[in-house]
Amino acid sequence: MTDFTQLAQSYIETWNETDATARRAAVERLWAPTGRYVDPIVDVQGHEQIAATIGAVQEQFAGMAFELLGGVDSHHAQARFQWGLGPAGQEPLVVGFDVLEVGQDGRVATVLGFLDRVPAGA
Repeated sequence: MTDFTQLAQSYIETWNETDATARRAAVERLWAPTGRYVDPIVDVQGHEQIAATIGAVQEQFAGMAFELLGGVDSHHAQARFQWGLGPAGQEPLVVGFDVLEVGQDGRVATVLGFLDRVPAGA
Protein backbone atom coordinates (compact mmCIF):
# COMPACT_ATOMS: atom_id res chain seq x y z
CA MET A 1 0.00 0.00 0.00
CA THR A 2 1.30 3.44 -0.95
CA ASP A 3 1.73 6.16 1.67
CA PHE A 4 0.41 8.98 -0.49
CA THR A 5 1.16 11.68 2.06
CA GLN A 6 4.84 10.71 2.03
CA LEU A 7 4.78 10.36 -1.76
CA ALA A 8 3.30 13.85 -2.15
CA GLN A 9 5.93 15.24 0.23
CA SER A 10 8.71 13.55 -1.77
CA TYR A 11 7.18 14.97 -4.95
CA ILE A 12 7.26 18.50 -3.46
CA GLU A 13 10.85 17.98 -2.28
CA THR A 14 11.82 17.00 -5.83
CA TRP A 15 10.36 20.26 -7.14
CA ASN A 16 12.43 22.10 -4.50
CA GLU A 17 15.73 20.37 -5.32
CA THR A 18 18.05 23.05 -6.74
CA ASP A 19 21.05 20.85 -7.57
CA ALA A 20 20.55 19.46 -11.09
CA THR A 21 22.31 16.13 -10.37
CA ALA A 22 20.40 15.55 -7.13
CA ARG A 23 17.15 16.61 -8.82
CA ARG A 24 17.67 14.11 -11.64
CA ALA A 25 18.38 11.34 -9.10
CA ALA A 26 15.22 12.29 -7.17
CA VAL A 27 13.15 12.20 -10.37
CA GLU A 28 14.54 8.75 -11.20
CA ARG A 29 13.66 7.45 -7.70
CA LEU A 30 10.18 8.98 -7.67
CA TRP A 31 8.97 8.61 -11.26
CA ALA A 32 8.52 5.59 -13.49
CA PRO A 33 10.83 5.75 -16.56
CA THR A 34 7.84 6.55 -18.78
CA GLY A 35 6.23 8.88 -16.23
CA ARG A 36 4.23 11.78 -17.61
CA TYR A 37 3.65 15.28 -16.24
CA VAL A 38 0.90 17.45 -17.75
CA ASP A 39 -0.26 20.92 -16.76
CA PRO A 40 -1.67 23.88 -18.74
CA ILE A 41 1.85 24.88 -19.83
CA VAL A 42 3.70 21.60 -20.50
CA ASP A 43 3.15 17.98 -21.43
CA VAL A 44 6.36 16.00 -20.84
CA GLN A 45 7.33 12.39 -20.44
CA GLY A 46 10.36 10.56 -19.07
CA HIS A 47 12.98 11.39 -16.48
CA GLU A 48 14.98 13.82 -18.63
CA GLN A 49 12.00 15.95 -19.65
CA ILE A 50 10.48 15.98 -16.16
CA ALA A 51 13.78 17.01 -14.56
CA ALA A 52 14.24 19.73 -17.22
CA THR A 53 10.72 21.04 -16.58
CA ILE A 54 11.37 21.27 -12.84
CA GLY A 55 14.65 23.07 -13.55
CA ALA A 56 12.91 25.57 -15.82
CA VAL A 57 10.28 26.32 -13.15
CA GLN A 58 13.05 26.87 -10.60
CA GLU A 59 14.77 29.33 -12.96
CA GLN A 60 11.52 31.22 -13.51
CA PHE A 61 10.73 31.37 -9.77
CA ALA A 62 14.28 31.57 -8.36
CA GLY A 63 14.50 31.60 -4.57
CA MET A 64 10.94 30.37 -4.08
CA ALA A 65 9.82 27.04 -2.68
CA PHE A 66 6.92 24.64 -3.12
CA GLU A 67 4.90 23.46 -0.13
CA LEU A 68 1.90 21.23 0.41
CA LEU A 69 -1.23 23.19 1.30
CA GLY A 70 -3.51 20.99 3.38
CA GLY A 71 -3.81 17.24 3.33
CA VAL A 72 -3.50 14.58 0.68
CA ASP A 73 -6.68 12.82 -0.45
CA SER A 74 -6.16 9.39 -1.98
CA HIS A 75 -7.78 6.16 -3.03
CA HIS A 76 -6.68 3.17 -5.08
CA ALA A 77 -3.63 4.28 -7.08
CA GLN A 78 -4.21 8.03 -7.12
CA ALA A 79 -3.95 11.04 -4.88
CA ARG A 80 -4.83 14.71 -5.09
CA PHE A 81 -3.33 17.61 -3.22
CA GLN A 82 -2.95 21.36 -3.34
CA TRP A 83 0.42 23.08 -3.33
CA GLY A 84 1.75 26.60 -3.17
CA LEU A 85 4.87 28.25 -4.58
CA GLY A 86 6.34 31.41 -3.13
CA PRO A 87 8.84 32.92 -0.75
CA ALA A 88 9.32 30.82 2.40
CA GLY A 89 6.98 31.85 5.20
CA GLN A 90 4.81 34.06 2.99
CA GLU A 91 1.56 33.61 1.13
CA PRO A 92 2.16 31.62 -2.07
CA LEU A 93 2.26 33.53 -5.35
CA VAL A 94 1.23 30.44 -7.32
CA VAL A 95 -1.31 27.88 -6.13
CA GLY A 96 -1.99 24.62 -7.89
CA PHE A 97 -3.72 21.30 -7.56
CA ASP A 98 -2.21 18.00 -8.72
CA VAL A 99 -3.63 14.56 -9.29
CA LEU A 100 -0.94 11.90 -9.07
CA GLU A 101 -1.23 8.27 -10.14
CA VAL A 102 1.24 5.54 -9.22
CA GLY A 103 2.12 2.48 -11.23
CA GLN A 104 2.41 -1.07 -9.96
CA ASP A 105 6.01 -0.42 -8.88
CA GLY A 106 4.83 2.38 -6.56
CA ARG A 107 6.50 5.12 -8.59
CA VAL A 108 4.68 8.05 -10.14
CA ALA A 109 3.20 7.17 -13.52
CA THR A 110 1.21 10.34 -14.22
CA VAL A 111 0.67 13.77 -12.72
CA LEU A 112 -2.12 15.99 -13.97
CA GLY A 113 -1.52 19.53 -12.76
CA PHE A 114 -3.94 22.44 -12.54
CA LEU A 115 -3.01 26.05 -11.86
CA ASP A 116 -5.50 27.79 -9.60
CA ARG A 117 -3.64 31.08 -9.13
CA VAL A 118 -0.78 32.44 -11.24
CA PRO A 119 0.62 35.98 -11.04
CA ALA A 120 0.23 38.16 -14.12
CA GLY A 121 3.18 37.83 -16.46
CA ALA A 122 4.33 34.48 -15.10
